[in-house]
Amino acid sequence: MTARAWPPGSTTGIGSLPGTDSVEAARLIVGEVPDLPYLAELPGRGLGADLIGRTGALLIDLALEWQPHGWTATAQGGSDLRQARDFLHRDLDAITEVGQGLEVLKIQVCGPVSMGGSVELPNLHKVLTDHGAFRDLADSLAEGVRQHVADLQARLPGTRIVLQVDEPSLPAALAGRIPTPSGYGTVRALPGSVAGAALSTVLAAAAEGGRVVHCCAAEPPLRLFRSAGADAVALDASLIRAEDLDQIGEIIDDGAAVWLGVAPALDAPITLEGTRQTVLNFWKRLGFARSELADTVVLTPACGMAGASPGHVRRVMAVLRDTGAAIRESED
Repeated sequence: MTARAWPPGSTTGIGSLPGTDSVEAARLIVGEVPDLPYLAELPGRGLGADLIGRTGALLIDLALEWQPHGWTATAQGGSDLRQARDFLHRDLDAITEVGQGLEVLKIQVCGPVSMGGSVELPNLHKVLTDHGAFRDLADSLAEGVRQHVADLQARLPGTRIVLQVDEPSLPAALAGRIPTPSGYGTVRALPGSVAGAALSTVLAAAAEGGRVVHCCAAEPPLRLFRSAGADAVALDASLIRAEDLDQIGEIIDDGAAVWLGVAPALDAPITLEGTRQTVLNFWKRLGFARSELADTVVLTPACGMAGASPGHVRRVMAVLRDTGAAIRESED
């Protein structure tokens, strides 16, 4: 098994945070989740800081343009894409300033299937409707991620980069539930082989041991994620069904880790003991040895926290960090 890029008992965030200050966000992350810090996403800044626009800023030989009906593929991007790139550069400058000496840093991108289900072609059809265009999108994204990783490694020498690919729409794409632009129909179901090949292309842009697929939707296709090259899957613990446990157990047996979303992404009560018990109950249901927990599970919020208050964000980070430490120490 390839060595994981993060230490046992690690905690991290999914990506998005409230606020608009890149340096403030970078300092918060590096200070509160030092085992597995990440490049902040701040969608509160507006168009271009959203998941699709931010990932669009990475594409190579393919551009996006904002239209009244949404992000659209185009040969040359406009002011909205320039703004997305500017936001990304500010975030990179902030982590460069704050993150010197980090052992590991996580970055997040929207996955090819979720991009393909959100971005439209000039003919107003979703990219997913055209398998050739979808393949081009995946290739463009993969090359953009490779360059993104190389840029960060030049900025932060010695830092290992972890890639998190967000695929919230992948289960819907496989089931044929992605709505058409008109809203009156749905895009035909995407074959699993096509989805897996695209996801594998993007994951391969990062080094083994640091490839993560995050899916906060119900019924995530975990075997597909693992076969595409994911070293870990990130899930919302509240959406895990009894029938998902067999798949989770299989991918753990195969060497994968699980990033478990156990803290509320929006303002809600959270306690150290309650969080710890949620993790232990999950692990008990799987039936693995207690000694394997800290090395297999990374604790996260249920999803991005852009809609939370700053106080809740700090509370979640502290509780997750303390829970991870308690689990790790109990196994020493």
